[in-house]
Amino acid sequence: MGYAHEYAHAVLHRGRVPMEPTDHVVNWADGPRRGKFHPDAEAFALPDTEDLADVPVAPGLLPGAAGVPAPGAHPGFGLPLLSAMLKDSYGLTGRRLGVQANTDLAGLPFYPHANWSRGTAGGGGLYPVSVHWASGPSGPLVPGLHYYDVQRHALQRLLTGDVTGRVREALGPDAPDGALDTDQYLILGVKYWQNSFKYNSFCFHVVCTDLGTLAQTWRIWAAARGLRLAPVLWFDEPALNGLLGVPGEEEAVFAVVPLHWDGPRAAHAETARTDPRHRPAVRHRDAERSRTLLDFPQVGAMHRATLEGAAARPAPGALAAAAARTDAAPADTAGGGARVPLPAPAFPDTGVRRALRERRSSFGRFDARREVSAGHLSAVLAACAGTRLAGDTDPAGEHRLARLYAFVNHVEGIGPGAYAYDPDRGDLRPVVTGPQGAFLQENYFLANYNLEQAGAVLVPTVRTTAVLDAVGDRGYRLAVATAGAVAQGFYLAASALGLGAGVALGFDNVSYAERLGLADGDEAPLLIMALGHERPGPADFRHEIA
Repeated sequence: MGYAHEYAHAVLHRGRVPMEPTDHVVNWADGPRRGKFHPDAEAFALPDTEDLADVPVAPGLLPGAAGVPAPGAHPGFGLPLLSAMLKDSYGLTGRRLGVQANTDLAGLPFYPHANWSRGTAGGGGLYPVSVHWASGPSGPLVPGLHYYDVQRHALQRLLTGDVTGRVREALGPDAPDGALDTDQYLILGVKYWQNSFKYNSFCFHVVCTDLGTLAQTWRIWAAARGLRLAPVLWFDEPALNGLLGVPGEEEAVFAVVPLHWDGPRAAHAETARTDPRHRPAVRHRDAERSRTLLDFPQVGAMHRATLEGAAARPAPGALAAAAARTDAAPADTAGGGARVPLPAPAFPDTGVRRALRERRSSFGRFDARREVSAGHLSAVLAACAGTRLAGDTDPAGEHRLARLYAFVNHVEGIGPGAYAYDPDRGDLRPVVTGPQGAFLQENYFLANYNLEQAGAVLVPTVRTTAVLDAVGDRGYRLAVATAGAVAQGFYLAASALGLGAGVALGFDNVSYAERLGLADGDEAPLLIMALGHERPGPADFRHEIA
């Protein structure tokens, strides 16, 4: 077994055995920026696309489902469409000023401590995923490599010249269909310090969820417009780190997303393997704000472990052995209770942009006086269960990696208890009967959520060790990113339905595994996702900037 197995065990048990270093204290005053800063790089604003017509989010949340209208066909991306997707996903869209139960409430009115909103969720509200655009001759700009500046919604040119051949070479000849037939790529990187300064050794797990939330936002956003995006997770990572000019142990490329571009495609010259000493690379460097940077051995060890075999893409069908089990149910401690049928999932005509703009974490605002309807619960569960992220290892989306459980508190027509969701049957199977509010609150580490007031708390599980056994240590990124993708789909589904939502990492994973009868298996509860109505008339202040 590789190191990723050891790390996965430490993450699962961190609620009972804290991860090293146990004496880490966050130095907020010396924290990093929430984005990269290239002071000498040329910047230019992206097009304003606020007048771009919104489209229903349902085809992105339930693609191909019965009763969901197919989105209109789209010829491909152009600069305005790309600008809109970046703005809606990672661009700043407003300022958080609502009164809620999070610990940062007292500082929100002060500009240095302002909390800005965006469409994509993130662990701890931080911004460790960097977005670079490698653009070739078929694009609208002079070919080059650009960094997306989220604060200014602008591009910074880091390198001039067509380097997309280098990207195709890194993807390899066995890349998924369409990945090599383009000269436009989004490159997703992670700067570990932007997250580890807060989460220390837990950082690697958190940034993998952040990768999943962003990738899932793009998949839903594109699918709603009749386009398909799929991240490639296996590639020659050191080659792309070298292209970006970043030291892999501090910052690394985690995914490449090929873009189908609208318009005539430029012919791709054969990429010759040239002497690496004569290959162009970004020379602009990120100006770090922190004066003191700390290294965390477990983060470095996971980086090295997941770097091994990065270019050795798993064989088709390798993930079949790690797919979520739906036939072999966990131990039924509910005494064989009757299954609970759910209404067919459906969403209103809420636009994808609106759903992203209205997405937020509820932070203690749940109100049990209004029950969640069974139809709304069904829609959210179906959207989460439909998550597929393995674009290069499972291009057809045949294997579902995440399984959903629901702790029901206040849902119309469904008794309190813990249930396993069966997406094929569209029903719930009882696992534990009776009220679950006390268990939920006792096993949550923080005080910013009143879980007993939520209508339901959903728990995605992934057979993490089975994924590692099937595709190697690099599969850890895929397994945890899948959970992140589920969380983003959950947020957007709740937003589309007008429900409150909140996702948390700080809970006793082992207690949940024991409660659900999973202690003797390989399913790992990775997140808790609270769903419910919020209290009416909350104190807030509108501060949109988009």
